[in-house]
Amino acid sequence: MPTLKIPTPLRPYAGGQASIDVTGGRVADALADLTARHPDLSRHIFNDAGELRPFVNLFVNDEDVRYLDGVDTPVAETDLLRIIPSIAGGTGRVDHSALRTNQAFIIILNILAFVLAQPALALAVTLVMLAGAVFRTPGFGFVYRLLLKPLGLVKPDVIEDNPEPHRFAQGFGAVVMAGGTIALYAGLGSLGWGLVWLVTALAALNLFAGFCVGCAVYYWLHRLNVPGFAKEPPTGSFPGMRPK
Repeated sequence: MPTLKIPTPLRPYAGGQASIDVTGGRVADALADLTARHPDLSRHIFNDAGELRPFVNLFVNDEDVRYLDGVDTPVAETDLLRIIPSIAGGTGRVDHSALRTNQAFIIILNILAFVLAQPALALAVTLVMLAGAVFRTPGFGFVYRLLLKPLGLVKPDVIEDNPEPHRFAQGFGAVVMAGGTIALYAGLGSLGWGLVWLVTALAALNLFAGFCVGCAVYYWLHRLNVPGFAKEPPTGSFPGMRPK
């Protein structure tokens, strides 16, 4: 049966155990089995609405379930599940292959939208980015998760990193894209395409140079002690640069 590793801060609520064999065919089932046997764990994993708390990161083997099917992700008998609570200044794990797929699709589709003079295509990119921001996952990450990774065309690249700055960057990009799309439909072509190209350029800088401007802004706001921006850059990394 799957094994679930318990992080040190939560072990007092699990009888001091570091790992527990759980039952269930999905992550949700495994968590239900875990909390049924150790009820005190429930409030540290779920909020009052029964949803995962924002600071709880779940991994099946080395893959963040946010980039899979969430708590509906299937688990096999030999899988290792891990709970990694985020703390201020600590890091989680991020699959940068999902991020790069997202950036590549933003770049390609925005260029096509401009070349073909199709604001509707820019609108589609905007909606996907907004959906990603709402669901806290790379907007075009579903292409990686459902197609590229299963076919072996793109390998996972899971590294120690903070997911929060990347979510902020995508949300910021989605807002800029929304502004550009509104401008295009309002007949303000120069402004609209200028904003679309701005997002395209920032995505290209991230994809090809490994520098996330939105992440850098997030860390700058953290230094200013702005509420909600609690994460520090991973140890040894320059704010905004992809950790090594």
